Amino acid sequence: LSPGAKMGFFTFIKVMMILFNLAIFLSGGTLLGVGIWVKVDGQSFVNIFGVLSSSVLQVVNVSYVLIAIGAVLLVIGFLGCYGAQKESKCLLMMFFSVVLIIFIAEIAVAVVALVYTTLAESLLSAVVTPVLKEQYGEDKTFTTIWNTTMTKVHCCGLNNYTDFNDSLWYEKNKSYPPQCCGLTNSTESCNVTLAAERNIPGCFDQILEEIRTNAAVAGGVAAGIAALEIAAMAVSMYLYCRLDEK
Repeated sequence: LSPGAKMGFFTFIKVMMILFNLAIFLSGGTLLGVGIWVKVDGQSFVNIFGVLSSSVLQVVNVSYVLIAIGAVLLVIGFLGCYGAQKESKCLLMMFFSVVLIIFIAEIAVAVVALVYTTLAESLLSAVVTPVLKEQYGEDKTFTTIWNTTMTKVHCCGLNNYTDFNDSLWYEKNKSYPPQCCGLTNSTESCNVTLAAERNIPGCFDQILEEIRTNAAVAGGVAAGIAALEIAAMAVSMYLYCRLDEK
């Protein structure tokens, strides 16, 4: 290619890099804002978006997930957009490094989730179950999210009804949540005998089964995200290398 064509291609890639990362930056800001909204006024968020309550993210505290993802996207978007606009090799390399770290972490999580499902369940249980014991029935937003999730997904706790043993909910009510006995439309008490007899599966198993059922869709989404990350790294490295030639 002629020098003019090379410069034109460089400019095109630079503009695409700026626009792409500007979109990421704005998306991150939006998610961060929504996460803060959920944290400050979670009940209004649940009232508006309750239909989405069967989402995987609602097994844990949605606000912290949204805030974390939003913050990461803000950093990535800023580094990529500002680095390309200012033609800063330092910022471009930082952008490349951050995306690479995220890419490697995603692969590691996927391997653990697919190959070491039991380990993944143990790690998740260690984090979620204590919170479930302490917050369910005490925190209104947390309780609403879990009640809606257990009702929609037809599950009980993270693993099963035993997650509520020694919980604040059990201490107060001397029973398990009605979803653990399939009693969502009944006033009958969900005692240990009925819960053991019904043996409603945990939300982790149900969500895992749903993911397996829709493995093609989940794989396609994962492949698409991976392709975008690889493309972003390739473009940032191209701009980084081309700056040496300018």
